[in-house]
Amino acid sequence: MTAQNWLPFEGVVALRFLREGRIQTLFIVVGIAIGVAVIIFMSALLNGLQANFVNRVLTGQAHIQLLAAKNRVLPLGTAQDVLEAATVQIPLQRAQGIDQWQSVMEQLQQMPEVQVVSPAVLGSALITRGEASRSVSVVGMLPQRYFRIIPLREKMVQGSAEVGSDTILIGTELAADLGVALGDPLRVSTVNGTVLTLKVLGIFDLGNKGANSRNAFMAMRTAQSMFGLSGGASILDVTLTDIYAAERIAQQIQSHTGLQADSWMKTNEQFFTAVRAQTTANTAIRFFVGLSVGFGIASVLVVSVVQRSREIGILRAMGVRRVQIMRVFLLQGGLLGLGGALMGALIGALAMVVWQRVMRNADGSIMFAMVMDTALFVQSLVLASLTGLLSALAPALRAARLDPVVAIRT
Repeated sequence: MTAQNWLPFEGVVALRFLREGRIQTLFIVVGIAIGVAVIIFMSALLNGLQANFVNRVLTGQAHIQLLAAKNRVLPLGTAQDVLEAATVQIPLQRAQGIDQWQSVMEQLQQMPEVQVVSPAVLGSALITRGEASRSVSVVGMLPQRYFRIIPLREKMVQGSAEVGSDTILIGTELAADLGVALGDPLRVSTVNGTVLTLKVLGIFDLGNKGANSRNAFMAMRTAQSMFGLSGGASILDVTLTDIYAAERIAQQIQSHTGLQADSWMKTNEQFFTAVRAQTTANTAIRFFVGLSVGFGIASVLVVSVVQRSREIGILRAMGVRRVQIMRVFLLQGGLLGLGGALMGALIGALAMVVWQRVMRNADGSIMFAMVMDTALFVQSLVLASLTGLLSALAPALRAARLDPVVAIRT
């Protein structure tokens, strides 16, 4: 069965025009394919790079951290509301726990956007072994909850991460500085005079020399006893299903609970600004590539109208309506866009596969994951086809307005 048997009149004419100008058709299809391939590959590349950066930042912290509200001092007034002092000093921010943190945690866990809530006790301590001592930041946590936010088990290079009441986890740098190994006792003291002797249960590597030298982890009950927060928690770590909704949800939590809520966007403001700039750059790349593709299609079809003025005039003289002439050129634009998009999607997918196999880290692992998002391919196909239709609009209008008598004489 030939195309004439099942295609409408406009489709038959559009395909004939494309076949007759096959060189032009080939060049514009290749141009569209390159543009679509660039859009798909660059979008996947930038999305993978952005996801890798965000994952690295959020691997070591929660999406939202809840702290007790800071201490405030109100001016002292007399019965006549006259201030006794003109200056009010900011009070010393003493370590304090979150009031009724268990009920707050249950309330947060019921929110659909929240994945995990983990209580912890934070404080500073001095770790001593013999004549060597180091100041560290201590995190007292519940392993079954905390490790769902911070994958500390994956960072262990020696020992176990399941801390008990008399054990502690330290970093590789701190272990080297103190000269300790698994099972060695450490003397841990705080400014309030509390001194505990804890055994080294595990040694971790967070991938950062500074973090490995200044962080230590212990059981939450041990930290509560050490820092004088019996039954309390100084912080609640929260993870969300949508990491980019962190600031909005943090504001919502703060208004409902009265606690200080800091999102990762707020604590990493410069990094988040860079992420947004990268997203803007990705959008700009798509726009300008799409714009160049659109102008390419429009220029080819304008030339086609000029070259086929006589044929268009004959068709009009034979009774073909203006709207049918418009459909011929709109179909050409749509077919060019769709054909180029299909070829470009294939080229983009191949480029992604080659990138994943060629670009490797020093240890042979992939640099970062590039996901072949089906939605990205579908969007590219739809946008390229729509761009082809819109680009063909002006040439189609020009062709439809041709006077058949004038067109035949030219």
